Amino acid sequence: MGKPSDLVQGTLDLLILKTLTLDPMHGWAIAKRIQQVSGEVLQVQQGSLYPALHRLEQQGWIKARWAESETGRQAKFYVLTAAGRKQLEAEAANWSRLSAAINLIVSEA
Repeated sequence: MGKPSDLVQGTLDLLILKTLTLDPMHGWAIAKRIQQVSGEVLQVQQGSLYPALHRLEQQGWIKARWAESETGRQAKFYVLTAAGRKQLEAEAANWSRLSAAINLIVSEA
């Protein structure tokens, strides 16, 4: 099936923002959640995930804080901001429009 590099440009931001609507999470938990929810199809590598988290934090769409993880180690937990929720709505609308257009082309007889 698809590889992480198969993701449409910008899709990772949408996936991260959507994942963070549930609870604050650290990076590894975000990647694991995306993998689980996608039925093991999407596997986000650290080399893609952490730059995306940094970029989203710089945009003000997520905030980070250090806290103890479930393993007892310190980890950076990310939470969605109000601006991030607004951006998620925009990203989701764009994705719906794009995927519908692609489906029209792919399903054309």
